[in-house]
Amino acid sequence: MTQKIVLLGPQHPEPTITATLRGLGVRGPVALVAAGLQERESETAALPALGVPAVNLKLHARADVVFSTDTELAAAYKERQTQLRLMQDFYRIRLDHTHAAARAISVRHVAPGVLAAERAVSLDVLRRLDADHLQRAGGLLAEFTERWNPLERPAVARHRKKLAQLINATEAIVIAGGQIATLLNRLRLFSLLDLVGDRPIVAWSAGAMVLSERVILFHDYPPHGEPIAELLDAGLGLVRDTVVLPDPRIRLRLDDRDRMAELAQRFAPAACVGMPSRATLTLEDGVVTDSSHLVRLYPSGNIGDEGDGQPILTPDQFVP
Repeated sequence: MTQKIVLLGPQHPEPTITATLRGLGVRGPVALVAAGLQERESETAALPALGVPAVNLKLHARADVVFSTDTELAAAYKERQTQLRLMQDFYRIRLDHTHAAARAISVRHVAPGVLAAERAVSLDVLRRLDADHLQRAGGLLAEFTERWNPLERPAVARHRKKLAQLINATEAIVIAGGQIATLLNRLRLFSLLDLVGDRPIVAWSAGAMVLSERVILFHDYPPHGEPIAELLDAGLGLVRDTVVLPDPRIRLRLDDRDRMAELAQRFAPAACVGMPSRATLTLEDGVVTDSSHLVRLYPSGNIGDEGDGQPILTPDQFVP
């Protein structure tokens, strides 16, 4: 059976989720994942209207019950999260110094060929930092899973059985945005995607990001510190060769050609795809079949905008 995945941009100020579900022929009910909203995951006002009946899976609340029941697993999980936060902090320090060195090199008055070669070296250092961080974080997660095997813990297994029953009565999975680390961790804890089968998945913002291979944190206008994109973690890998960047016109300096080129080159060959509020990216069995209103970042620094409604992404660009 073919599985369809639809990634959407933020659901403000123009929600598109209702029209998207209608276009998929989904009449409901749908299984809703809103764990990224954390304690607000059950608040209807915090979510756009879906237009169909929904069963809220309440992954965040379920995780709280699991950890209050299985205190041994909770302690191990807390220790793992502490280690991951420290690892992220140290990785960010390395990024800061690498970025400062690259910036100092980029303003030197030397022959263009020499400067281009040195910029390539700086970019390679960033890529190696990213790869090392991804490998080390992945190793820590794998070690935790092997040692504690959460899916076999009775507290997790009970909720997972209930989740399977709820999902079996639905036509599609809807994954909302919110706090991305929480969303990713809750989806992993219950291995939720293994319960989905061939149901279509519709996800927006952080929900779209977690379905990719790598989750990138980015903001060119941070309240403090340098605007350096950083790799948070591996995603769930359903959408390959794509870096999802929600709200690009708000969060990226799209008019800074050098910065956009660096971002696109750093994560190449994956395509850096900005998703504003009306954006849609549809995949069937991992291959892009349709797209609209995307903002594509190219390694040249050029920006592709689908303002005319014509797709700029073709299936061959996404075939693994």
